[in-house]
Amino acid sequence: MKIYLIRHGRQCDKRCNVDVDLSEEGFLQADLAGRRMKNWGIQKVYSSDMVRARQTAETANKHWNVEHEVIPEFRELYFGEMEGMMPDQIPVVYAEFQKEQDAMVKDLKYPGGESPGEVAERGMKALEKVVASGLDCVAVATHGVWIRAVLCRILGLDVAKWKLFGVTFENGSITELGYDHKKGFFTVERFNDYAHLENYPELLREAWGVKES
Repeated sequence: MKIYLIRHGRQCDKRCNVDVDLSEEGFLQADLAGRRMKNWGIQKVYSSDMVRARQTAETANKHWNVEHEVIPEFRELYFGEMEGMMPDQIPVVYAEFQKEQDAMVKDLKYPGGESPGEVAERGMKALEKVVASGLDCVAVATHGVWIRAVLCRILGLDVAKWKLFGVTFENGSITELGYDHKKGFFTVERFNDYAHLENYPELLREAWGVKES
């Protein structure tokens, strides 16, 4: 089975994890991903219940015309007290938390929020639902921390090390998982593939000016 994880397109607000619409660039990122995947045999698309993920799935699905199912467990990590803050505020207000998190020793719970380990746990449950569908090829519009936390779990890494998957994780990028039903395990086939965005430098995170948390 092939499972293509699409990181949602760029949203129209830079504040931390606000549930808002995609921006014009975000819709284009989603469209380009869907267009690239048009002949990949997508049978169904899933998304989290957050607006940016649903709109990413809906936009990409214009190229596939398949069923779209919303599964809340695909939603982004809940950042707690940091929700709604500007990216440049967080390192100042939560300097000690970020310092401890960057040491990658403990799976830290965000103040008032979730830990990446909790995201990985619900993320694997969501993937179990997808695997149980009996389909051969699906797409999932989901989120940055979600993808990296789940990859840690799949690869047997300490979830505290989720940041090792990079600080330039592009919106609209594709990460591919494989699942072997006979052997009962996932494989990682590609990560952060954004070849479909390379002719559009304005769509890359560097142009947006927002670094990963």
